[in-house]
Amino acid sequence: MTAALDQIALFHPTSSPDYLPVDQLRQLQLQRLQQIVQHSYDNVPLFRKRMDERSLTPTDIHTLEDMKLLPFTVKTDLRDEYPLGLLAVPMKDVVRLHASSGTTGKPIVVAYNQDDLTTWAEVMTRTFAACGMHAGDVVQNAYGYGLFTGGLGVHYGIESLGATVVPISGGNTTRQVMLMKDFGTTVICCTPSYFLRIIDKANEMGLDLKDFPIRAGIFGAEPWTDSMRKRIEQLTDIKAYDIYGLSEIIGPGVGCQCSAQEGLHIFEDHFYPEIIDPETCQPLPDGTEGELVLTTLSKQAMPMLRYRTRDITTIYNEQCSCGRTIRRIERIGRRSDDMFIIRGVNVFPSQIETALLNVEGTLPHYQIILTKHNDLDQIEVQVEVTAEHFSDTIGSLERLRKKLSAAIAEIIGIRVNLRLVEPHTLQRSEGKAKRVIDNRNEANT
Repeated sequence: MTAALDQIALFHPTSSPDYLPVDQLRQLQLQRLQQIVQHSYDNVPLFRKRMDERSLTPTDIHTLEDMKLLPFTVKTDLRDEYPLGLLAVPMKDVVRLHASSGTTGKPIVVAYNQDDLTTWAEVMTRTFAACGMHAGDVVQNAYGYGLFTGGLGVHYGIESLGATVVPISGGNTTRQVMLMKDFGTTVICCTPSYFLRIIDKANEMGLDLKDFPIRAGIFGAEPWTDSMRKRIEQLTDIKAYDIYGLSEIIGPGVGCQCSAQEGLHIFEDHFYPEIIDPETCQPLPDGTEGELVLTTLSKQAMPMLRYRTRDITTIYNEQCSCGRTIRRIERIGRRSDDMFIIRGVNVFPSQIETALLNVEGTLPHYQIILTKHNDLDQIEVQVEVTAEHFSDTIGSLERLRKKLSAAIAEIIGIRVNLRLVEPHTLQRSEGKAKRVIDNRNEANT
């Protein structure tokens, strides 16, 4: 009840679709689905070809359940159609382009017309309102500006909300801390790993973020666990919110936590979520874990039909205690493609993160090193421990090592080589953290 009252007190008019009666929401979704399928079929040769191969036309979509008839879209489709083969409007109507770095292949390019940008600002406004932000907040935006969608997506949402944006972008951490203090920043937006770097820098400068007016952090753009959220909140006394988005769909603003922090609401009047079995590609019912698939219901310049995100989660259809009727997903802690296999066991970095942060004495900085020795895969986990533990007796450090080793083994089912290191030993991230270093393709040791 308290959470619901908080939401009413912070209600923003743009958030009205979050509270639509479910029947009305489903009717709106079907209307938009039929329109976007027709638009995609008429204007994107790849979508038309795949639907023709299935003897499927837009008029065959009569219900939301008919969504399963549509073909999937995957990341390689965007690379194969580089740069603008999936464009569904004339280029003269495109007002902005974003792109990935292309470090693992051709960049992924996404396009927006003016209506798309209006929608983007709207869902970001709803994101911030759900996180309790309001006019009068001073918001430090440390997501990268440029071709990456994070910086500008967050920027226009803050302005649309009526809050003050500090467009500092990522990096220059000393300056980040200085401006947080001097501008009276009340909310920060960045990756959770970069916020850990900011906490470290503030401590090096003899400052404690608990003495700053900052009260909330809006974190995303990389998988992170609930254990990491709790650790950040303990270190800073702020409320840490998880937001979700991906460039292929729109950028940040696909979903977010609310004050209840019981999953992330998907703005499903614009992005229709499904869960499928990643192996069989068959749809799974709400409440079942699987791969998240998203269809853009209103994006005009570059719509996406049944885009396979590779993110593993669960959809919850029960109404949230905040009062929103739009469905929620479980926090994205892992992706189907970030799993690695060691000695026949499937392991996700988030499992190791959970084990490490549930043991007192560790710091939220770790790295996983994969190597090969005599043709056998090896895994070493390096984790920083507090200065107090590191300067304690060898026996105390050994007890901590055994406790951590047992915690990891309990979750992933195998023993790992564990190395405890001093604070500030591991490299810090100024963007997305690289948790796994896979050296298994290098020469055997």
